[in-house]
Amino acid sequence: MLANVYLAIGAICSGLAVVLGAFGAHALKSRISPSDLEVFQTGVHYQLIHGLAICLLAIWYKSANLQFGALDAFGINLLMFLFGIVFFSGSLYALSLGGPRWFGPITPIGGLLFILAWGLLAYNAFRV
Repeated sequence: MLANVYLAIGAICSGLAVVLGAFGAHALKSRISPSDLEVFQTGVHYQLIHGLAICLLAIWYKSANLQFGALDAFGINLLMFLFGIVFFSGSLYALSLGGPRWFGPITPIGGLLFILAWGLLAYNAFRV
Protein backbone atom coordinates (compact mmCIF):
# COMPACT_ATOMS: atom_id res chain seq x y z
CA MET A 1 0.00 0.00 0.00
CA LEU A 2 2.81 2.41 0.80
CA ALA A 3 4.27 1.78 -2.67
CA ASN A 4 1.00 3.11 -4.15
CA VAL A 5 1.31 6.27 -2.08
CA TYR A 6 4.87 6.84 -3.29
CA LEU A 7 3.86 6.12 -6.87
CA ALA A 8 1.14 8.76 -6.57
CA ILE A 9 3.61 11.23 -5.03
CA GLY A 10 6.10 10.62 -7.83
CA ALA A 11 3.39 11.04 -10.46
CA ILE A 12 2.23 14.29 -8.85
CA CYS A 13 5.80 15.62 -8.70
CA SER A 14 6.39 14.71 -12.35
CA GLY A 15 3.07 16.09 -13.56
CA LEU A 16 3.64 19.29 -11.62
CA ALA A 17 7.06 19.60 -13.26
CA VAL A 18 5.40 19.51 -16.68
CA VAL A 19 2.91 22.20 -15.59
CA LEU A 20 5.71 24.36 -14.16
CA GLY A 21 7.81 23.87 -17.30
CA ALA A 22 4.93 25.09 -19.47
CA PHE A 23 4.31 27.97 -17.05
CA GLY A 24 7.95 28.98 -17.29
CA ALA A 25 8.07 28.70 -21.06
CA HIS A 26 4.89 30.68 -21.65
CA ALA A 27 3.96 32.88 -18.70
CA LEU A 28 7.39 33.67 -17.26
CA LYS A 29 9.37 34.06 -20.48
CA SER A 30 8.49 37.74 -20.83
CA ARG A 31 8.39 38.49 -17.09
CA ILE A 32 11.76 37.36 -15.74
CA SER A 33 15.30 37.62 -17.04
CA PRO A 34 16.72 34.88 -19.26
CA SER A 35 19.13 33.85 -16.50
CA ASP A 36 16.28 33.59 -13.96
CA LEU A 37 14.25 31.60 -16.48
CA GLU A 38 17.19 29.21 -16.89
CA VAL A 39 17.35 28.77 -13.10
CA PHE A 40 13.60 28.08 -13.05
CA GLN A 41 13.92 25.52 -15.86
CA THR A 42 16.78 23.81 -14.00
CA GLY A 43 14.42 23.33 -11.09
CA VAL A 44 11.80 21.87 -13.45
CA HIS A 45 14.35 19.52 -15.02
CA TYR A 46 15.54 18.12 -11.70
CA GLN A 47 11.99 17.84 -10.37
CA LEU A 48 10.91 15.82 -13.40
CA ILE A 49 13.90 13.47 -13.24
CA HIS A 50 13.53 12.81 -9.54
CA GLY A 51 9.73 12.56 -9.66
CA LEU A 52 10.19 9.81 -12.24
CA ALA A 53 12.82 8.22 -10.00
CA ILE A 54 10.26 8.07 -7.19
CA CYS A 55 7.77 6.43 -9.57
CA LEU A 56 10.30 3.88 -10.77
CA LEU A 57 11.35 3.01 -7.24
CA ALA A 58 7.75 2.53 -6.16
CA ILE A 59 7.07 0.31 -9.18
CA TRP A 60 10.24 -1.70 -8.53
CA TYR A 61 9.37 -2.26 -4.88
CA LYS A 62 5.79 -3.18 -5.75
CA SER A 63 6.68 -5.52 -8.64
CA ALA A 64 9.28 -7.33 -6.53
CA ASN A 65 6.71 -7.72 -3.73
CA LEU A 66 9.09 -6.00 -1.35
CA GLN A 67 7.60 -4.93 1.93
CA PHE A 68 8.93 -1.63 3.14
CA GLY A 69 8.03 0.98 5.67
CA ALA A 70 8.32 4.72 5.76
CA LEU A 71 11.52 4.61 7.79
CA ASP A 72 13.46 1.64 6.40
CA ALA A 73 16.14 1.90 3.70
CA PHE A 74 13.58 1.84 0.89
CA GLY A 75 11.22 4.37 2.42
CA ILE A 76 14.10 6.66 3.32
CA ASN A 77 15.34 6.39 -0.27
CA LEU A 78 12.04 7.65 -1.60
CA LEU A 79 11.79 10.38 1.03
CA MET A 80 15.29 11.60 0.18
CA PHE A 81 14.28 12.01 -3.45
CA LEU A 82 11.12 13.84 -2.39
CA PHE A 83 12.86 16.21 0.00
CA GLY A 84 15.59 16.73 -2.60
CA ILE A 85 12.89 17.99 -4.95
CA VAL A 86 11.44 20.28 -2.29
CA PHE A 87 14.80 21.77 -1.28
CA PHE A 88 16.59 21.83 -4.65
CA SER A 89 13.83 22.64 -7.11
CA GLY A 90 11.75 24.60 -4.62
CA SER A 91 14.64 26.91 -3.75
CA LEU A 92 15.44 27.45 -7.44
CA TYR A 93 11.82 28.37 -8.12
CA ALA A 94 11.84 30.82 -5.24
CA LEU A 95 15.16 32.38 -6.25
CA SER A 96 14.19 32.77 -9.90
CA LEU A 97 10.92 34.44 -8.96
CA GLY A 98 12.61 37.03 -6.73
CA GLY A 99 12.39 35.24 -3.40
CA PRO A 100 14.75 36.08 -0.55
CA ARG A 101 18.41 35.29 -1.12
CA TRP A 102 18.46 32.99 1.93
CA PHE A 103 16.93 30.33 -0.35
CA GLY A 104 20.36 30.10 -2.02
CA PRO A 105 22.01 27.98 0.69
CA ILE A 106 19.04 25.59 0.67
CA THR A 107 19.71 24.49 -2.92
CA PRO A 108 22.88 22.48 -2.11
CA ILE A 109 21.01 20.65 0.66
CA GLY A 110 18.60 19.39 -1.98
CA GLY A 111 21.50 18.45 -4.25
CA LEU A 112 23.13 16.52 -1.43
CA LEU A 113 19.86 14.70 -0.78
CA PHE A 114 19.73 13.72 -4.48
CA ILE A 115 23.29 12.38 -4.36
CA LEU A 116 22.63 10.44 -1.16
CA ALA A 117 19.36 9.08 -2.57
CA TRP A 118 21.11 7.73 -5.67
CA GLY A 119 23.78 6.16 -3.47
CA LEU A 120 21.14 4.60 -1.26
CA LEU A 121 19.41 3.28 -4.37
CA ALA A 122 22.65 1.52 -5.36
CA TYR A 123 22.90 0.09 -1.85
CA ASN A 124 19.30 -1.09 -1.96
CA ALA A 125 19.83 -2.68 -5.39
CA PHE A 126 22.69 -4.80 -4.05
CA ARG A 127 20.78 -5.63 -0.88
CA VAL A 128 17.72 -7.10 -2.59
